[in-house]
Amino acid sequence: MIQQQKDVKLIECKDYIQNPKPNGYQSLHMIIKIPIFMSDRSEEVYVEIQIRTIAMDFWASLEHKIYYKYDEDVPQHLKEELKEAALQAAQLDVKMENIQKEMKEVKKRNSENSVHQLIIDAEKLRIPEDFLKVALNETDGKGSI
Repeated sequence: MIQQQKDVKLIECKDYIQNPKPNGYQSLHMIIKIPIFMSDRSEEVYVEIQIRTIAMDFWASLEHKIYYKYDEDVPQHLKEELKEAALQAAQLDVKMENIQKEMKEVKKRNSENSVHQLIIDAEKLRIPEDFLKVALNETDGKGSI
């Protein structure tokens, strides 16, 4: 989507989602060139965009702090824990996406059904099709259904 904008030039793209890093990190990194408009001119500037999920962002923040604290010499057991956490974060992302898709389907089905029924005191009453057409002004233009 970003790459399709006419004023955006893709300089470099690293897809760590399709090809995760050895430590388990998944993200999409792009370096783009975009125009910045000022009062008297425009200049093209380089911008780095990193697209990742909330779970992977949390993981990346913690991983960065750990590497900084250990001055890049992180104990092997922490590296293994970080990799396992990255894999679990990716699995959580997939689960949450599936739940969201299912909820959209349920909402869609419920909205389709809600037009055909009326709920009174927790009882669902079916609304006759002819009544719905009249109520929704779906006539043939002559007042007929």
